[in-house]
Amino acid sequence: MTDADGMDFTVRSMRILAGIGALACGVAVGIGAYAMHGALTPQNHELLVIAAAFLFAHGLALASLAPGTRSRLRQAGFLALMIGTILFAGSLVFAALLGIAPTLAPFGGGLLLFGWLLIGLELLFG
Repeated sequence: MTDADGMDFTVRSMRILAGIGALACGVAVGIGAYAMHGALTPQNHELLVIAAAFLFAHGLALASLAPGTRSRLRQAGFLALMIGTILFAGSLVFAALLGIAPTLAPFGGGLLLFGWLLIGLELLFG
């Protein structure tokens, strides 16, 4: 299936995921800088550092690995990585900055685990 520009839908969707990954890396740098230089409690500092690390690592994975992916299983894995990263890191950031309990972090972490397992299985057996 191609769109009006003639680009395959799969290619476009993987490029979008890669772009979101690159943006996640940029946001992670900002969160890390705020964690290091902002007036925070030690607990908030720790939450932001963890969020920045997960956001950067998974953003980099999306930006570098998603483009050109055609396998449906690997695409599902990358989608799980994107959603899991947003839920996990976002939950920690909201906990640190707004005092909201990080209730979505475990679900996001589960999606990260699931996404990596899908990608690994497809690479080994696909």
